[in-house]
Amino acid sequence: MSEIVDKNESIKIPNVLPLLPVRDMTLFPSMIVPLAVGREKSIKALEDAMTTTRLIFVVSQKNVRIEDPSPDDIYATGTVCEVLQILKMPDGALKALVEGVCRARWTDFKLINKGYVEVGIKEVDESCKKTPEVEAIMRNAISLFDQYVKLNNRVPVEAILTLNTIEDPAKLADSIAAHINIKSDDRQEILELINPIARLEKIINVLSSEIEILNIERRIQSRVRTQMEKSQKEYYLNEQMKAIKKELKQKDDSQKDVEELREKLKKAQLPDAAREVAEKEISRLEKMMPMSPEASVSRTYIDWILDLPWEKSTVDNLDLKKAKSILDADHYGLEKVKDRILEYLAVLSRVKKIKGPVLCFIGPPGVGKTSMAKSVAKCLGRSAVRVSMGGVRDEAEIRGHRRTYIGSLPGKIIQSMRKAGSNNPVFILDEIDKIGADWRGDPSSALLEVLDPEQNYAFNDHYLDIDFDLSKVMFITTANSLSSIPTTLLDRLETIRFAGYTDEEKEKIAWRFIIPKEMKAHGISTNDLVIEKQTVRDIISNYTREAGVRNLSREIANLCRKTAKELEMNKEISKVTISPKNLQDYLGIPHFEREKIVQNGIGVVTGLAWTEVGGVTMTIEVNKMKGKGMLLLTGKLGDVMKESARAALTYVQSCAKKLGIDENIFKDLDFHIHVPEGSVPKDGPSAGVALATGLVSVCLGIAVKKKIAMTGEITLMGRVMAIGGLKEKVLAAYREGITTVLFPESNKKDLIDIPKEVLAKVKMIPVSSMDEILPIVFDVKKGGNIK
Repeated sequence: MSEIVDKNESIKIPNVLPLLPVRDMTLFPSMIVPLAVGREKSIKALEDAMTTTRLIFVVSQKNVRIEDPSPDDIYATGTVCEVLQILKMPDGALKALVEGVCRARWTDFKLINKGYVEVGIKEVDESCKKTPEVEAIMRNAISLFDQYVKLNNRVPVEAILTLNTIEDPAKLADSIAAHINIKSDDRQEILELINPIARLEKIINVLSSEIEILNIERRIQSRVRTQMEKSQKEYYLNEQMKAIKKELKQKDDSQKDVEELREKLKKAQLPDAAREVAEKEISRLEKMMPMSPEASVSRTYIDWILDLPWEKSTVDNLDLKKAKSILDADHYGLEKVKDRILEYLAVLSRVKKIKGPVLCFIGPPGVGKTSMAKSVAKCLGRSAVRVSMGGVRDEAEIRGHRRTYIGSLPGKIIQSMRKAGSNNPVFILDEIDKIGADWRGDPSSALLEVLDPEQNYAFNDHYLDIDFDLSKVMFITTANSLSSIPTTLLDRLETIRFAGYTDEEKEKIAWRFIIPKEMKAHGISTNDLVIEKQTVRDIISNYTREAGVRNLSREIANLCRKTAKELEMNKEISKVTISPKNLQDYLGIPHFEREKIVQNGIGVVTGLAWTEVGGVTMTIEVNKMKGKGMLLLTGKLGDVMKESARAALTYVQSCAKKLGIDENIFKDLDFHIHVPEGSVPKDGPSAGVALATGLVSVCLGIAVKKKIAMTGEITLMGRVMAIGGLKEKVLAAYREGITTVLFPESNKKDLIDIPKEVLAKVKMIPVSSMDEILPIVFDVKKGGNIK
């Protein structure tokens, strides 16, 4: 607490004084302020001042964190102060009472032998001639300070009485500045203003700003107080109204709502825990003001509890023959999926109650994963709900938000259960491999409880905070790839693979499903449009290149649109016939040119890859040039594929003598491996045998035979290891016209999944080592020691 005194007596100021730097404080002349001093130099300066002139130079630090300030760390202007009293504390620190005498600037900064800093003192001239203009400024400052004191309760009223007796402009400015509650930087700026008139003008500006802020604060406080009084008044009147209506046996709207909720609760089929929570919440709602925000939140919560299908189930269709006919009518092929659904129905018809399976349909886009999930619901006679998980990053999307948040709602699981209207729907979690994770949580971790049959009988949503039974739900998830699904989540899923379709299967799907569907959607009848069989084959081979049939549907829809346009613009035409000859007029030039023969050659090998969109063929090119035995890899290859290339080169080097390769070429030549389509990322170990074959081919100068493709991981010893996605890779080779595929012997078990019509046209050769591959892919008569 500071105090202002009028010190009339004159004190002679020495040229040199001890320095006392202070933190976060600015002293003005005539102020009496207590100081707590703990720094060793400052203690010595105070003690020495007390024994000599009792004067000390007090100046503010620019940075309060600096313990031992240098000349650059203190302001140039400070206050010469008289030490009135010193009190020694038990911890060795000092408590000093000082009084400001006058402004001054320091000149020389030096540490003396006594252990403290001395500075040279340069007094400043604060004299000012009193004119009518100065008098007006002083009165304005006093007037504003009077308003400031009335608005700010922290400034004593006596302060304004003291100011009225001051006639010196400099003292008036300092006295007002000492009482204003402003930042240290602003106080220091006022201290450094030597001209009293400039100082008063600065103070007037500061006071005007502070008065405006204080007025705003007062208005806000008044508004809040008025609102509180209004709310209390409304509450009191509402309570009176309730009492009057009770006497008159009348009910208000809010009371009617409460009674409707109680009636709805009686009729609802709820478990005991949910019923208890609902009754308690309705009792709370009855005591609330109808227009209060809490009442709205409570009412919404009760509606959610009452609307959920806690005990409501649909009756399953247990007729297996009928279910099979529905599945067959909706989808062509996909026998594994259909068999799994029929198995579930067969067990359900015997046991009556089993835990719902958690299936995961894995496959490339457009093969019918989501539509099959909807067909499952149709054949079971259950309602189907679908939630797209693509891009979901917030855990609250699954578990819901707690009711403490404004606008909170249950998660997608509970929302979808209310939409389903039963507690045993088919719940489709689409694109589960596209779930993200960030600072808001990991949704895939929240799904662990949902998709675990051992836990989901008591799923707890954060909003409801009541256990909900999900054990009767049949969960079906879909994904394009297993690689991005966390292992712990994948462990809870029963995966069923959807492979790509062959051209023959696509043709049958087009005639059975796509063409009738698109013709109906575009208002085209069989009398309006005739599509020849070869036309469909040409669309499949020349206008689409995909594992599924999504693009095929688009192209057929394009034909229907153009047919509708042609019929409407030329009324003389009664029928449009699309043949291979005029197909290009409707769909434009073919999007894909199929090679009749895969261009294998010297250093050129056809590999097979498996991606999220199905199987694809992959050309691998190997070349050699003068160098120092370096291996260069290009084509945006991943780390695993790069390691496979190095392993392949090591194998070829180790077998060089056996294969008839000059060992010196590995010292004198560099090898460059490139996989075209350089902007597409490629990874995985299954190209190992193709990489090794390409290296042997370029070393020996022997071309790889045409129409041969291969897949398999290679070891340093030349063994061929098992790979994944054999069916998809073989289908890709079949689409490209390849007649021979070399694959790991360990994958022979996967041949059962490949369609018979593909096996009839593609020769499948199992191999266990590179020694078996090389004689097959090379013409042994052309050179080398390959046998």
